[in-house]
Amino acid sequence: MAPAASSRHRSRPFPSLLILTLALTLFATVTTKAQLSENYYDASCPAALLTIRTAVAAAVLLDRRMGASLLRLHFHDCFVQGCDASVLLDDTGSFTGEKGAGPNAGSLRGFEVIDNIKMLLELLCPQTVSCADILAVAARDSVGQLGGPYWTVLLGRRDSTTASASLANSDLPGPKSNLNNLLNTFANKGLSSTDMVALSGAHTVGRAQCKNCRARIYNDTDIDASFAASLRTGCPQQAGANDGALEPLDASSPDAFDNGYFGNLLSQRGLLHSDQALFDVGTTDDLVRTYASNSDQWGSDFVAAMVKMGNISPLTGTDNGEIRMNCRRVN
Repeated sequence: MAPAASSRHRSRPFPSLLILTLALTLFATVTTKAQLSENYYDASCPAALLTIRTAVAAAVLLDRRMGASLLRLHFHDCFVQGCDASVLLDDTGSFTGEKGAGPNAGSLRGFEVIDNIKMLLELLCPQTVSCADILAVAARDSVGQLGGPYWTVLLGRRDSTTASASLANSDLPGPKSNLNNLLNTFANKGLSSTDMVALSGAHTVGRAQCKNCRARIYNDTDIDASFAASLRTGCPQQAGANDGALEPLDASSPDAFDNGYFGNLLSQRGLLHSDQALFDVGTTDDLVRTYASNSDQWGSDFVAAMVKMGNISPLTGTDNGEIRMNCRRVN
């Protein structure tokens, strides 16, 4: 009879099991590194969030509109290639960037504020804090400066090395969008109808150009007559006339982050066709009514939607993207 195998020999794992264990461990490590984290800069740049918050506060103090502009920059970034700061890139010989795309040309603002923040962070922590993370944090802090809710921003995004004007033209919702257009556009980014309506509430701050509301104030029937008449005085019907004139998206409180936007929709006083589309005998009517009467509910849903939006296809890990030293160009 052959001698019994020793317990030490019996406990030795098969080579295939060792390989599987190592592979799973490696996968778990890579997955963990690829995830965004709220304390991503705690060790590498502990002053990062305070630096961004201070700069945003100063910018909004100087120009109240800047809060809405910085929030919009983050939105327009995330909807094109994901939250990768591609919206900040200037055109180069190898690609046409997003700044000149239809939804952005002549209307996106705040680039200089981001430049200033990046300059400060490069002095404090060279090539550490990404432009994509700066956009995400600046959007949160802008909302706070305008009286809106606070949320924890997950960090660790890296910056893209390219941008796409064509994707900006195709993926960003336009001012003439109907409800189905909006629902599909947001669904394509993994966002629900609740997310879409909650995020649309960001139009409680900021302005829109005459050229983007002209068709609505002269052609739409689902608009309060006195409201339309008041807007026509500053926005002539003739295309090209006073195109850049600005109208508040929420005339009742244009620079306060409140739920007044939804109350406007109930009275057919949405400035853009895409605004009023949320309350026009459609599937989102009840949600608009809820947000108009319950600001806390809207605030909670807005925060959840902002976190989800900030997680759209981020570049993470050392093999993806880079940390730009200048947000306007690749290293």
